[in-house]
Amino acid sequence: MSRIRRAAGVLAAVLAGVTVTAVNMADAATPLIVQAESFAAQSGVQVETTVDTGGGQNVAYLANGDWLRFDGVDLGPAGTLTAAARVASPVGDGTVELRTGSLTGPLLASFPIAATGGWQAWTTLSATGTHATAGPQPVFAVLRSPGGADFVNINWFSFTTAGSAPSSPASPSGTGWVDVDQAKWGAQLAAFNALPMDPAPANAVRVPEFNASCTYSHSRKDDPIVFPGLPGASHMHSFIGNRSTDANSTADTLLANAGTSCAPAPDLSAYWVPTLYERGVAVEPKAVVVYYGSRLTDSSKTVPFPQGFRMIAGDAKLQAPTPAGTVNQFYCAGPGGEIGRSADGNWPRCAPGASLLFQLVFQDCWDGTHLDSPTHKGHVAYTYDGKCSGAFPVAIPSVSFVIAYPTPGSADGFTLSSGMASSFHGDSFFAWDNTAQGKRVKNCIVQKAKCNTAGTF
Repeated sequence: MSRIRRAAGVLAAVLAGVTVTAVNMADAATPLIVQAESFAAQSGVQVETTVDTGGGQNVAYLANGDWLRFDGVDLGPAGTLTAAARVASPVGDGTVELRTGSLTGPLLASFPIAATGGWQAWTTLSATGTHATAGPQPVFAVLRSPGGADFVNINWFSFTTAGSAPSSPASPSGTGWVDVDQAKWGAQLAAFNALPMDPAPANAVRVPEFNASCTYSHSRKDDPIVFPGLPGASHMHSFIGNRSTDANSTADTLLANAGTSCAPAPDLSAYWVPTLYERGVAVEPKAVVVYYGSRLTDSSKTVPFPQGFRMIAGDAKLQAPTPAGTVNQFYCAGPGGEIGRSADGNWPRCAPGASLLFQLVFQDCWDGTHLDSPTHKGHVAYTYDGKCSGAFPVAIPSVSFVIAYPTPGSADGFTLSSGMASSFHGDSFFAWDNTAQGKRVKNCIVQKAKCNTAGTF
């Protein structure tokens, strides 16, 4: 396949990027995950958006002689380790070698590549190796193939010391995984299945959807998902929904505090995004609609969120230019639309009658086992073929934020508390009244009928 066709077949639009943070191997139970696009140097390497679990980017269309260098990879104490590689290939016919120190340094692990079914048909390979040098060091990925054609894409590598299992962003290993209480979830699911369905009227719009209509609540440098129990540990966030949300929030505290900036009142969930600044002054959302819908071919497979479920979409660490035409960006809506770009090209300028908006879409397939994961994305995935299957078989509502800001912008542009426009991300910590959520999922999503904020047709 020609490299100029490298974007073919890749899911575009709303799938936001993710970079899994590498951790120190000193904690032997916590594997080190190195994203392939985080290379320090390379030859023959291209980067593209991936449809693999968690979204983000992969390195693409690698051929014989291509290589990547990753600096400061802490492989832990010298000895045996297990390495894993997340790869996709339509043709096979090659090998990925991991070497320490240099392109010709000691062989750490080798992954023979077989055909997986396509450039975005992902599988995880593992191999056991040894290394003689302790601590941080350069690791090289070297591509070998008897032919000259592109033969493999790579999403990430992981390294695990002897005694624990190889890791992936979708495979529970190490700390940070929060198990769902199966007894409580079973009771919630049984109650949902027993709910009667209110028949939609003949003139109902056959779109599987309901929503929560929200306004801005408050701001704090807190993040109860990423930094639980650590007030002030995060960049500034603009919170929507539950008015009590802070670093110490849990499912129980959210449910116990009935104040919310969202309608309907039974939605006590906490939603938050990085704060937007214009010339150093915070610009808070004037309106936020949280849509619950389905992107599945068969929306009747959808079930409600378990109590205490949380997830993140987007990547706070992604700092890249976002010129016009870039997916998942700020845009203008309303009379006049976009009239230009900021001086750096990263932000739209809207007509006086238009509004600055952002839409963020969350993952909609769940592993059925965990309320949260170390990356806060590893327990969920995006559907890209209209179904939930494999490691993520449970269909949950497809949540999206549509956020309107009361400013048209200027040539100066904006900043986010997390950095560039590309770093926009969102968090959801669900705390619905079970019956209220269950009725909406059954009447509106399962039945495929567009509902309003009140959950009626």
